[in-house]
Amino acid sequence: MSNSVLIIDFGSQVTQLIARRIREFGVFCEVKNCDITFDEIKKIAPKAIIFSGGPSSVYEKGAPTIDKKVFDLGLPILGICYGEQLICHLLGGKVGKSFEREFGKAEIKIVSDSKFFKGVKKTQVWMSHGDHISKIPTGFKTIANTPKAPFAAIADEKNKIYGVQFHPEVEHTLDGRKIIKNFVIEIAGCKPTWSMKNFKNEEILAIKKIVGKKRVICGLSGGVDSSVVAALINEAIGKQLTCIFVDHGLLRKNEGAQVKEVFGKKFKTNLVYVDASKLFLSKLKGVSDPEKKRKIIGKTFIEVFDAEAKKIKDADFLAQGTLYPDVIESSHPNKGASHTIKSHHNVGGLPKRMKLKLLEPVRMLFKDEVRVLGRELGLPENVVGRHPFPGPGLAIRIIGAITPEKIKILQEADAIYIEEIKKAGLYDKIWQAFSVLLPVKTVGVMGDARTYENVLALRAVTSIDGMTADVYRYDPEFLCHVTSRIINEVRGINRVVYDFTSKPPGTIEWE
Repeated sequence: MSNSVLIIDFGSQVTQLIARRIREFGVFCEVKNCDITFDEIKKIAPKAIIFSGGPSSVYEKGAPTIDKKVFDLGLPILGICYGEQLICHLLGGKVGKSFEREFGKAEIKIVSDSKFFKGVKKTQVWMSHGDHISKIPTGFKTIANTPKAPFAAIADEKNKIYGVQFHPEVEHTLDGRKIIKNFVIEIAGCKPTWSMKNFKNEEILAIKKIVGKKRVICGLSGGVDSSVVAALINEAIGKQLTCIFVDHGLLRKNEGAQVKEVFGKKFKTNLVYVDASKLFLSKLKGVSDPEKKRKIIGKTFIEVFDAEAKKIKDADFLAQGTLYPDVIESSHPNKGASHTIKSHHNVGGLPKRMKLKLLEPVRMLFKDEVRVLGRELGLPENVVGRHPFPGPGLAIRIIGAITPEKIKILQEADAIYIEEIKKAGLYDKIWQAFSVLLPVKTVGVMGDARTYENVLALRAVTSIDGMTADVYRYDPEFLCHVTSRIINEVRGINRVVYDFTSKPPGTIEWE
C-alpha cells in the first residue's frame, strides 16, 4: 500500500483544492475521474480515498457513481457533499431533494467526540447543496449538524468511513485544513514524507531513465512553468537538452534579455533564441478581434517553433510545462459541458507531424509547487516568483489593433507599475498585476498645452489558482503615485484608471 491519498472527482469545481490541502501536509495525493475502475483503484493502492463534491443528484438516472466494492477494501473513506450523499446512497441510507437548499456560510454543532474533529475550534463551514440525507446507513452516527442539515457530518468509526455535507477544502470553512489533516494523518495514518526535494531527485532519475542518450527540445517562454521544466531537465541530462525561445515581440520590457541571462549564461543551456517579432507583427497588422489575435499568434508560434525544431535532427522528446490542474481538467466529468471563454495558446498545440514523444516532468504539480521546485533548482526569484503571463503576451493587453508604438507604450508603463509594486513590498501578495492599453483617447493638459492621448487601465487580483479572483485593494496614495509616474514618464498616456472587477463576472485578462 502506498503512502498516498486517492481523490475521486465527481465534478466539483473545487476538487483541486482538496489535493492542494493534502499536499500542504507533506502527503502525496492524486485526482482521478469517477469513471475509475475498481481494478485501477487497487493498482494505485492508496492509503485513503476521498470522494469529491459534484453538481449531480445521487438518485437521478445516470448520476456518477463508484463501484460499491471500494468499501470492501477496508480503507478510510471521506465523502464531501455529493461524496457523503453517495456513501449514504450506496450503503443503504436515503437521499432526496431538499425543500430548503443551503448555500454559503453555516455554523455546525459538533455533537459527538471523534478524531475527525480533533482540535477544531472554529465551526464556520461552507455549504453548497440542494439535496439532503434523510436516513444514514446502519453503523453510522451523526458527529455534527446544523439546523438545516441534521447529518452535516457522519461517521462509521469502526470502518473509518466519514461524510460531510460542507466543503472543508475551501477557505470559508475556517478549520477546514484541520479537518482534512485529521482524516489524512490521524485517521488514515499517512506519513508526511512527500517533499519537493524528494520529488526533484526522483524526477531527475526518471528523466535520465526515460531519455537515455536521446535529445529533448523544450519550448521556453520565460514563464515559471517552462523555466522550471527547462532547469529540471537541464540538471538531469545537460547538453542533451535544447531550449527554443520564440520572441514574438509581445513580451514585457527586457524579458528576452532575462531569458538569455538565466538560461544562456547561468545554466549554460543550449538556447536557440528566435527573434520573430517582425513576422508576428506583420500577421497581426490591423487585427482587433481577441480570438483572431490568439489564433494568429498560436498558429505563427507553431510554424516558427516547428521550423527551428526540424533543425535539431536527432531529437526524440518535446518537453512541456503541463501542470496538474491541466491534467485534472482534461478528465473532468463535466468537461463536455463547459463553455469556451477564450482559447489558450501554448506549446501543447504543436503539430503531430513533429512525431516527438511528450516529456511532462511537472504534470503532477500545482503552480505553487512548481515555484518551490524552481527554488530547489536554483532559479532566481524574479523567474520563479513572477506573476502569470499569457502566451499571446501584450497582444491581449492592447485592446484593438496592435502597433509597435502601442507595444512600446505598454511595455514602459507596465514596467513602472510592476517596479512600484515591488518597491512597496506588494508583489508577492498579488496573484497577477498588469497594465492594459485601451483603444480610447481622452483630452488632457500638460504644460498648458492640450493633449489627446491613450488611457491605461491597471489591474491587480488575488487568487489561489486563477479559477476565481478578487480585486486587490491598493491604498489610494499608491495608485496616485503610480499614475503620476506613468503619465510623467511615458509619452502617449494622459489618463490612468483602475479595474475593480472580480472573477467572476469578469476574467482576469481583458481579452
